Amino acid sequence: MNKLLTIVFLVVATPSIRAEVRPNPLFNHNAVLQQGMTVPVWGTAADGEKVTLEFAGQRVSTTSTNGSWNIRLQPMKADTNPRCMVISGATNTVTLTNLLIGEVWICSGQSNMERQLGPRKGQKPLANWEAEAATAEHPLLRHFLVKQTMSTNALSEVEGDWQVCSPRTVTNFTAVGYYFGRDLQRDLKVPVGLLHVSWGGTPAETWTRWEAMETNPALSAILPRYSNDVATYADRLAKYQVDEPRLKEEFTNAVTKALAEAKPTPRPPSPPRDPLKTQNSPSRLFNGMLHPVIPYAMRGVIWYQGESNAGRAKEYRDLFPAMIADWRHLWGEGDFPFLFVQIAPYWAQGPEIREAQFLTLFKSTNTAMAVITDHGDANDIHPAEKEPVGQRLELAARALAYGHLLEYSGPLYKNIVIKGTNVTVNFTHAGMGLMSIGHKLKGFEIAGQDGKFFPADAVIDGCSVVVSSPKVEAPASVRYGWSNVPDVNLFNYAGLPASPFRSNPD
Repeated sequence: MNKLLTIVFLVVATPSIRAEVRPNPLFNHNAVLQQGMTVPVWGTAADGEKVTLEFAGQRVSTTSTNGSWNIRLQPMKADTNPRCMVISGATNTVTLTNLLIGEVWICSGQSNMERQLGPRKGQKPLANWEAEAATAEHPLLRHFLVKQTMSTNALSEVEGDWQVCSPRTVTNFTAVGYYFGRDLQRDLKVPVGLLHVSWGGTPAETWTRWEAMETNPALSAILPRYSNDVATYADRLAKYQVDEPRLKEEFTNAVTKALAEAKPTPRPPSPPRDPLKTQNSPSRLFNGMLHPVIPYAMRGVIWYQGESNAGRAKEYRDLFPAMIADWRHLWGEGDFPFLFVQIAPYWAQGPEIREAQFLTLFKSTNTAMAVITDHGDANDIHPAEKEPVGQRLELAARALAYGHLLEYSGPLYKNIVIKGTNVTVNFTHAGMGLMSIGHKLKGFEIAGQDGKFFPADAVIDGCSVVVSSPKVEAPASVRYGWSNVPDVNLFNYAGLPASPFRSNPD
């Protein structure tokens, strides 16, 4: 009898529970809403229920359809005064407190974006993190950490909450995003919100919508590769289990040799991942983490990723611009600024992935690239210096998003002019001129038609560099910083380093 009463109670109670109006979790206490553009606010309620939202002098009503509602606030000016948002339905009212109006940026990518300011087990502490955290009293800077979630279907909600920046909370902020937001808030003097959507070790295809890859001929290999991984997983796992003793022995020997030669140690062998259960499969994180935050009104994106696509750099030339284009299409805010970090020097990654990122600048409008050849770590894929990364992204944001007249990029290869045995390399973003850190330019190489490169003598000539080599009588191409760990020193007078390049990408 008691069990029957319980069932009856649940049946009766469920409609009233569903009838309660509820905002999407992105709209919560301490949130930052984007200034200067229409702001969508959405959530759930019973079908046909009237929902009224009051905020910053606006009062807007709508009717819930299929269990959801969406209200659009008219553009608002930035405001440092905390406000309340009141959302009312037929049976309840939700009041959100301490909301600000300012600038919102998406912070996305893999581990170098995911890395939080505070120390993490098994990872080297970030440079100067303790001193930075101790003084991080920035109440106008807010951070929303999206819980890591993968899904085969596009989700509508994420888990997380908005945190106000303080010495107590900042250790959980994305470090790159924190330094970016700290400087942006200081320079614009408006509130800044960071929507942090990242997962370490993930390739760009997991952050890209399935349909965007399926309909793009240049990306035709990605989805069949995934299907093949699914079909062959059982056989690959069985083979690994047979080979495991031999692989472990080879790994042990390789570690011993690396230590004896003072070289980086290799990674241990690991079994193949089940493609149906890994966050790295196509669209898994787009579905689980990115789709639910669209169309939260924001100004732009900062992105730090590429390490997990380094082995497929040529494919990344098409994948990365396609991902950017699709995000912009889905957000419906036009070609919003997309600012990304060229991955740092590291012993196990070739220069081709940095080239793919460089080429994205010419395929995707309103983009900028922060070069960090001077802040890498040859033996650690996670460099400890995150402040310069955030600072350079902030320069790009001020230029592209806010129209500040400043140099925001290091020198970027433009073209070469061959005259006799000399090659003049021309650059954009040379600013007031080029300079070398140290006495002599290094990192340039030159080749003839045979494609054999030799170290080149390089001399700065205003906004260009003239290179030559006695071993190349008829030069045909030039490259700069073309190695896993480039030893380079070309900068512009804004103090920003030049991007590695090849004059003839294949």
